[in-house]
Amino acid sequence: MKKAEREAYLKARLEEMLSYERQLCGEGYRYIAGVDEVGRGPLAGPVVAAAVVLPEDFDVIGVDDSKKLSEKKREQLYEVILEKALAVGIGSRDNQVIDEINILEATKLAMTQAIENAEIMLRERFGADIDYVLFDAMKIDAVEKPQMSLIKGDAKSVSIAAASIIAKVTRDRQMAEWSKIYPDYAFEKNKGYGTKAHYEGLTRCGMTPIHRKSFLKNFK
Repeated sequence: MKKAEREAYLKARLEEMLSYERQLCGEGYRYIAGVDEVGRGPLAGPVVAAAVVLPEDFDVIGVDDSKKLSEKKREQLYEVILEKALAVGIGSRDNQVIDEINILEATKLAMTQAIENAEIMLRERFGADIDYVLFDAMKIDAVEKPQMSLIKGDAKSVSIAAASIIAKVTRDRQMAEWSKIYPDYAFEKNKGYGTKAHYEGLTRCGMTPIHRKSFLKNFK
Protein backbone atom coordinates (compact mmCIF):
# COMPACT_ATOMS: atom_id res chain seq x y z
CA MET A 1 0.00 0.00 0.00
CA LYS A 2 1.45 3.35 -1.05
CA LYS A 3 1.78 6.22 1.43
CA ALA A 4 -1.16 8.17 -0.02
CA GLU A 5 -3.33 5.04 -0.04
CA ARG A 6 -2.32 4.27 3.54
CA GLU A 7 -3.22 7.78 4.67
CA ALA A 8 -6.57 7.64 2.89
CA TYR A 9 -7.30 4.30 4.55
CA LEU A 10 -6.42 5.64 8.00
CA LYS A 11 -8.61 8.71 7.51
CA ALA A 12 -11.53 6.51 6.45
CA ARG A 13 -10.86 4.25 9.43
CA LEU A 14 -10.98 7.22 11.80
CA GLU A 15 -14.32 8.34 10.33
CA GLU A 16 -15.67 4.82 10.88
CA MET A 17 -14.44 4.72 14.48
CA LEU A 18 -16.00 8.11 15.28
CA SER A 19 -19.51 6.90 14.47
CA TYR A 20 -20.60 6.01 18.02
CA GLU A 21 -19.24 9.24 19.48
CA ARG A 22 -20.94 11.33 16.79
CA GLN A 23 -24.23 9.54 17.26
CA LEU A 24 -24.13 10.21 21.00
CA CYS A 25 -23.17 13.86 20.43
CA GLY A 26 -26.22 14.13 18.19
CA GLU A 27 -28.31 12.87 21.10
CA GLY A 28 -26.97 15.61 23.34
CA TYR A 29 -24.10 13.89 25.13
CA ARG A 30 -20.95 15.98 25.25
CA TYR A 31 -18.40 14.27 27.50
CA ILE A 32 -18.16 10.64 26.40
CA ALA A 33 -15.63 8.36 28.07
CA GLY A 34 -14.23 5.34 26.28
CA VAL A 35 -13.07 2.68 28.75
CA ASP A 36 -10.86 -0.36 28.23
CA GLU A 37 -8.52 -2.59 30.19
CA VAL A 38 -5.39 -4.62 29.67
CA GLY A 39 -3.96 -7.46 31.70
CA ARG A 40 -6.78 -9.88 32.34
CA GLY A 41 -4.80 -12.86 31.06
CA PRO A 42 -1.24 -12.54 32.43
CA LEU A 43 0.16 -14.68 35.22
CA ALA A 44 1.72 -11.68 36.96
CA GLY A 45 1.18 -8.00 37.52
CA PRO A 46 -1.91 -5.81 37.76
CA VAL A 47 -4.97 -5.36 35.60
CA VAL A 48 -4.94 -1.76 34.33
CA ALA A 49 -7.86 0.24 32.94
CA ALA A 50 -8.06 3.63 31.28
CA ALA A 51 -10.89 6.06 30.62
CA VAL A 52 -10.44 8.68 27.90
CA VAL A 53 -12.68 11.62 27.00
CA LEU A 54 -11.83 12.98 23.55
CA PRO A 55 -12.84 16.33 22.03
CA GLU A 56 -15.50 16.36 19.32
CA ASP A 57 -12.93 17.49 16.76
CA PHE A 58 -10.45 14.69 17.51
CA ASP A 59 -8.64 14.02 14.23
CA VAL A 60 -5.61 11.86 15.05
CA ILE A 61 -5.31 9.08 12.51
CA GLY A 62 -3.93 5.68 13.44
CA VAL A 63 -5.75 5.26 16.76
CA ASP A 64 -6.99 1.68 16.89
CA ASP A 65 -7.15 -1.42 19.05
CA SER A 66 -3.79 -1.41 20.86
CA LYS A 67 -3.24 -5.08 19.99
CA LYS A 68 -3.10 -4.14 16.29
CA LEU A 69 -0.36 -1.56 16.80
CA SER A 70 3.40 -1.89 17.17
CA GLU A 71 4.98 -0.91 20.46
CA LYS A 72 6.58 2.11 18.78
CA LYS A 73 3.23 3.26 17.37
CA ARG A 74 1.49 2.78 20.70
CA GLU A 75 4.11 4.91 22.43
CA GLN A 76 3.70 7.66 19.84
CA LEU A 77 -0.08 7.65 20.05
CA TYR A 78 0.03 7.52 23.86
CA GLU A 79 1.73 10.92 23.95
CA VAL A 80 -0.64 12.41 21.36
CA ILE A 81 -3.74 11.12 23.17
CA LEU A 82 -2.55 12.59 26.47
CA GLU A 83 -2.02 15.92 24.71
CA LYS A 84 -5.34 15.99 22.84
CA ALA A 85 -7.75 14.37 25.31
CA LEU A 86 -10.08 16.43 27.46
CA ALA A 87 -9.51 13.98 30.30
CA VAL A 88 -7.69 10.72 30.99
CA GLY A 89 -8.01 8.47 34.02
CA ILE A 90 -6.12 5.33 35.04
CA GLY A 91 -7.29 2.59 37.38
CA SER A 92 -5.59 -0.62 38.45
CA ARG A 93 -5.85 -3.56 40.81
CA ASP A 94 -2.85 -5.64 41.78
CA ASN A 95 -2.38 -9.38 41.86
CA GLN A 96 -3.45 -9.64 45.50
CA VAL A 97 -6.84 -8.11 44.77
CA ILE A 98 -7.17 -10.33 41.68
CA ASP A 99 -6.51 -13.40 43.84
CA GLU A 100 -8.99 -12.24 46.48
CA ILE A 101 -12.01 -11.34 44.33
CA ASN A 102 -11.23 -12.84 40.85
CA ILE A 103 -10.05 -11.13 37.69
CA LEU A 104 -13.48 -10.04 36.43
CA GLU A 105 -14.39 -8.20 39.63
CA ALA A 106 -10.90 -6.70 39.86
CA THR A 107 -11.27 -5.47 36.27
CA LYS A 108 -14.57 -3.78 37.11
CA LEU A 109 -12.97 -2.01 40.07
CA ALA A 110 -10.06 -0.84 37.91
CA MET A 111 -12.45 0.47 35.27
CA THR A 112 -14.59 2.25 37.85
CA GLN A 113 -11.47 3.89 39.29
CA ALA A 114 -10.36 4.97 35.81
CA ILE A 115 -13.73 6.64 35.18
CA GLU A 116 -13.63 8.39 38.55
CA ASN A 117 -10.11 9.70 37.90
CA ALA A 118 -11.02 10.90 34.40
CA GLU A 119 -14.04 12.68 35.84
CA ILE A 120 -11.86 14.41 38.44
CA MET A 121 -9.67 15.75 35.64
CA LEU A 122 -12.69 16.76 33.57
CA ARG A 123 -14.17 18.68 36.51
CA GLU A 124 -10.87 20.43 37.21
CA ARG A 125 -10.44 21.47 33.58
CA PHE A 126 -13.98 22.14 32.43
CA GLY A 127 -16.26 21.98 35.46
CA ALA A 128 -18.12 19.09 33.80
CA ASP A 129 -19.01 15.46 34.48
CA ILE A 130 -18.75 12.49 32.16
CA ASP A 131 -22.25 12.03 30.79
CA TYR A 132 -21.86 8.77 28.84
CA VAL A 133 -19.55 5.74 29.01
CA LEU A 134 -18.57 3.39 26.19
CA PHE A 135 -17.22 0.08 27.47
CA ASP A 136 -15.35 -2.62 25.60
CA ALA A 137 -17.50 -5.72 26.19
CA MET A 138 -18.37 -4.78 29.76
CA LYS A 139 -21.30 -3.45 31.76
CA ILE A 140 -20.81 -2.06 35.24
CA ASP A 141 -24.01 -1.35 37.17
CA ALA A 142 -22.03 0.48 39.87
CA VAL A 143 -21.20 3.15 37.31
CA GLU A 144 -24.38 5.20 37.51
CA LYS A 145 -24.17 6.77 34.09
CA PRO A 146 -25.71 6.00 30.71
CA GLN A 147 -23.49 3.38 29.14
CA MET A 148 -23.06 1.09 26.17
CA SER A 149 -21.18 -2.20 25.93
CA LEU A 150 -19.55 -2.78 22.54
CA ILE A 151 -18.19 -6.20 21.63
CA LYS A 152 -14.69 -5.58 20.23
CA GLY A 153 -15.26 -1.96 21.11
CA ASP A 154 -11.55 -1.16 20.88
CA ALA A 155 -11.86 -1.72 17.13
CA LYS A 156 -15.18 0.15 16.77
CA SER A 157 -14.93 3.27 18.94
CA VAL A 158 -12.06 5.75 18.81
CA SER A 159 -12.55 6.61 22.50
CA ILE A 160 -12.29 2.96 23.56
CA ALA A 161 -9.32 2.47 21.23
CA ALA A 162 -7.60 5.47 22.81
CA ALA A 163 -8.26 3.99 26.25
CA SER A 164 -6.81 0.66 25.13
CA ILE A 165 -3.59 2.41 24.08
CA ILE A 166 -3.30 4.36 27.34
CA ALA A 167 -3.93 1.23 29.42
CA LYS A 168 -1.54 -0.92 27.38
CA VAL A 169 1.39 1.51 27.48
CA THR A 170 0.83 2.20 31.19
CA ARG A 171 0.87 -1.49 32.09
CA ASP A 172 3.76 -2.36 29.77
CA ARG A 173 5.89 0.32 31.41
CA GLN A 174 5.00 -1.03 34.85
CA MET A 175 6.00 -4.55 33.85
CA ALA A 176 9.28 -3.28 32.41
CA GLU A 177 10.03 -1.75 35.81
CA TRP A 178 9.13 -5.00 37.57
CA SER A 179 11.54 -6.83 35.25
CA LYS A 180 14.43 -4.88 36.82
CA ILE A 181 13.46 -6.21 40.24
CA TYR A 182 12.62 -9.74 39.03
CA PRO A 183 14.91 -10.33 36.03
CA ASP A 184 14.38 -14.10 35.78
CA TYR A 185 10.94 -14.00 34.12
CA ALA A 186 11.48 -11.79 31.03
CA PHE A 187 8.68 -9.44 32.12
CA GLU A 188 10.12 -6.72 29.89
CA LYS A 189 9.26 -8.93 26.90
CA ASN A 190 6.22 -10.98 27.91
CA LYS A 191 4.58 -8.37 30.22
CA GLY A 192 3.61 -11.18 32.59
CA TYR A 193 1.95 -13.45 30.03
CA GLY A 194 2.68 -17.16 30.09
CA THR A 195 5.55 -17.47 27.61
CA LYS A 196 8.17 -20.21 27.60
CA ALA A 197 10.73 -17.92 29.22
CA HIS A 198 8.23 -16.97 31.92
CA TYR A 199 7.42 -20.58 32.78
CA GLU A 200 11.12 -21.44 32.79
CA GLY A 201 11.64 -18.65 35.33
CA LEU A 202 8.80 -19.99 37.46
CA THR A 203 10.29 -23.49 37.38
CA ARG A 204 13.73 -22.20 38.39
CA CYS A 205 12.79 -19.52 40.90
CA GLY A 206 9.15 -19.99 41.88
CA MET A 207 6.62 -17.19 42.19
CA THR A 208 7.40 -13.56 42.94
CA PRO A 209 5.24 -11.25 45.09
CA ILE A 210 3.58 -9.93 41.90
CA HIS A 211 2.45 -13.33 40.59
CA ARG A 212 -1.23 -14.26 40.62
CA LYS A 213 -1.49 -17.33 42.82
CA SER A 214 -4.99 -18.09 41.59
CA PHE A 215 -3.58 -18.39 38.05
CA LEU A 216 -0.66 -20.60 39.13
CA LYS A 217 -2.01 -23.27 41.42
CA ASN A 218 0.66 -25.77 40.30
CA PHE A 219 3.49 -23.52 41.47
CA LYS A 220 4.55 -22.46 44.95
